[in-house]
Amino acid sequence: MGGALARAAAREGENRLWLVNRHPEKAEALQKEIGGTVSDCAEAVRAAEMIFLGVKPKMLPALCEGLRPLLKEKSGDFTVVSMAAGVGIERLRDMLGDCPIIRIMPNTPVSVGEGMILYTAQPGADVDGFLRAMRFAGRFLPIEEGLMETGMAVSGCGPAFVDLFVEALADAGVAGGLYRRDALVLAAQMVLGSAKLILDSGRHPGELKDAVCSPGGTTIQGVRKLEEKGFRSAVIEAVLAARDA
Repeated sequence: MGGALARAAAREGENRLWLVNRHPEKAEALQKEIGGTVSDCAEAVRAAEMIFLGVKPKMLPALCEGLRPLLKEKSGDFTVVSMAAGVGIERLRDMLGDCPIIRIMPNTPVSVGEGMILYTAQPGADVDGFLRAMRFAGRFLPIEEGLMETGMAVSGCGPAFVDLFVEALADAGVAGGLYRRDALVLAAQMVLGSAKLILDSGRHPGELKDAVCSPGGTTIQGVRKLEEKGFRSAVIEAVLAARDA
C-alpha cells in the first residue's frame, strides 16, 4: 500500500520523495520506477514535511519506538500520515509523542489514480498539504474516526471482493465459450463503466439496475438468480466480517 501511495505522490510532479524500506532492494526497485531518494528513517524524517507510515499494525510499535526521538528533535512544521488499520490517532500519539497526525485508509486503486482514501485528522495536521500531495491518487472522504473501520471494510477490502466478482464473471464467460482475455476485458470494463455511471450521474444504483431490467428480459432473470443465491446478503456479511476482524 505504501508503494501505491508513493506512485500516486510521484504523479503530482512537484513532490520530493524519500523512500524507506526495511528491505532496501524494494525501495531501490521503486526508485527506478518513480524516482525519489532511497534513504533511511533518520534522513527521511529530517527532510520530509509529510511522513507516511506504511507498515502493518503489528510492526508499528517497533517503528514508532525508533521514530519518536527523531520526531521530537525535528524542526519545522510536519505531519505524520498513518495507514495502519485499527490503530487510532490517540494510540499513535501514545507511540509517537505529541505531533500532528492524519490517519488514512487508502485502497490499492490509488496506484492507477482511481483510489478511495478515507481520512481523519488531528487539529494542527496539514490536511491541505496532504490533499495537495496526493491529489492524483483518486477521491478523498473525511470521516469520523469511529467509522473508519466500516469505511475501510467497504473501500479498502472492497477491491478484493470486486476482483472475485470480476473473476467469476470471466469464468462464466469462459464457460459460455469466450476466450479468457476477452471475458476479463468485458467484465472489468463493465465494472469500471458501471461505477463511473453511478458517480457521474448521481443516480441510485437500484434505479440504474432497474433501467437495465426489461420486463420478462434476460437481465431480470440473472438478478432473480443472484437474489436466490443470497448475493446481496453475502456482500453485506463480507463487509461486516472484514470490519470486525
